[in-house]
Amino acid sequence: MTAISALNITKYFKNYAALNNISFSAKSGEITGIVGPDGAGKTTLMRLLTGLMDFDKGELRVLNRKMPDKSSSFLEQIGYMPQKFGLYEDLSVIENLNLHASLQGVENAHARINKLLEFTKLRQFKTRRAANLSGGMKQKLALACAIIKKPKVLLLDEPSTGVDPISRQDLWEMVNSLLKNDIAVIWSTSYLNEAQMCDNVILLNDGNILYHGCPKELMDSLRGRVFKIEGSFFNKREALSSILECEEMLDAALVGSYIKVMIKDESTFPKEILKTIGKNVKVSKVEPSFEDAFLGILGVKTKAHSILANVMQQLPERENLITVHNLSKKFGNFSAVKNINFTVNSGEIFGLLGPNGAGKSTTFKMLCGLLTPTSGSIKVLDGSLKERHVRQNIGYMAQKFSLYGDLSLKDNLDFFARLYEVGDTQKKIDMMIDIFDFKKYLNMSANKLPLGIKQRLSLACALMHKSQVLFLDEPTSGVDIITRKEFWTHINNIAKKGVSVMITTHFMDEAEYCDKIMLVYKGKAIAVGTPDELKARVGADASMEDAFIHLVKMYDEEHKR
Repeated sequence: MTAISALNITKYFKNYAALNNISFSAKSGEITGIVGPDGAGKTTLMRLLTGLMDFDKGELRVLNRKMPDKSSSFLEQIGYMPQKFGLYEDLSVIENLNLHASLQGVENAHARINKLLEFTKLRQFKTRRAANLSGGMKQKLALACAIIKKPKVLLLDEPSTGVDPISRQDLWEMVNSLLKNDIAVIWSTSYLNEAQMCDNVILLNDGNILYHGCPKELMDSLRGRVFKIEGSFFNKREALSSILECEEMLDAALVGSYIKVMIKDESTFPKEILKTIGKNVKVSKVEPSFEDAFLGILGVKTKAHSILANVMQQLPERENLITVHNLSKKFGNFSAVKNINFTVNSGEIFGLLGPNGAGKSTTFKMLCGLLTPTSGSIKVLDGSLKERHVRQNIGYMAQKFSLYGDLSLKDNLDFFARLYEVGDTQKKIDMMIDIFDFKKYLNMSANKLPLGIKQRLSLACALMHKSQVLFLDEPTSGVDIITRKEFWTHINNIAKKGVSVMITTHFMDEAEYCDKIMLVYKGKAIAVGTPDELKARVGADASMEDAFIHLVKMYDEEHKR
């Protein structure tokens, strides 16, 4: 049954068409994914479907009701999980559920809430305040609140952003189980492997639908254009840049020890490049992913070089630029981090992974000097984080934007340039404005900037000075694939300059770009190694996401005994 039908929908904001004459349909019993870059129109479309916003042209029907419909008889059939958690963070889990049940007039609320506590596995946390839940648990609670009245249409606006792979897997299992009740699910996402799991996808860009249909059909259209290059590279990041310099290439990315590439439409693979990048280098065709299909339909070529890295000096090679020994942190009687050890060399990218609440953010804050360890030691550039010369050589990009929201973009750049005592301040600011194309946002306050621009500004501020060590805490969370590709072009080229990079991420394909990975769980380092070494512990052809989930579950099994 068709639950949603849209015909020639247009929505303007002043003179800008956020949605431009789009038509689509969505069926009950299916998951329809909405995918697209920042500003594509995803959230606008979700708000039209809920009736929170009116459109300017066209016709939209939801459950055969002409929209917008604000009647209670219609709204009680719609479940909506907004992008910014629809929770009251000062209330407990059970209080949030009771409030939503009361507001929506749920009959036999006690029984329904008990069922949802079991469904979301939140029963043991029912008295915990929502503010104190992990990201994954918050999303499960928000989902429970959205489905408390058993809706016929469920609208999920980026429900898994910033959530670890295990929690994402749990969310998908929960939503898939709802389909047997013939619910129509609309799932907006920036995770392209999630779009691959939908029954149908709507690919939006600049308010237009570029594709509407089965994900597999779009992926199949790229057969013969995606390849794997493997062998003994002279330098894998130099090889990546050389490959991207080829006119025929649309995209290339590191995947552990090999490089995955996609050529442009109607191009042939330039085999002459293989002899220049290593020994015994060979190429073979591989199956396209939805990310490949997305990039293919957008047609945006990934850049080979970073202007930001080009203006940085080459640093000398050094071992153990970061040394961490028996690092521990307690909050009262709770051990958040327990005896963690690792080293990072110059020019290395070190990935810190772990489920929500595992202790990686606490570890990260200690490394940046924002938290004092309970015990253990951290040495950066052979010195303590308390030493001025050490702090002056560290760049830090926080998870929640290390920006001053009430200051303009230009004022933020000026503040950080002066904070780090950057010589020739105005020249450095002008350079950052040119590199990141900030010109049209200069006088806009940081709070009002689009997400992708906020992230670029945070990175620019972190690199205002001559950083030898760069800490990036989930730098690409919530941004679109084009912005993510841009970020990793900068990060890879910065590492080539000898900068040590430590990064946390929930994108498992980004973990593949790292030289080494440490998986943190329950405050402990449960696995350390290269991406290939961690995947090998699961089996042949395992993905990084498979390795993450397997290693965490294996640790739990071993410690039950």
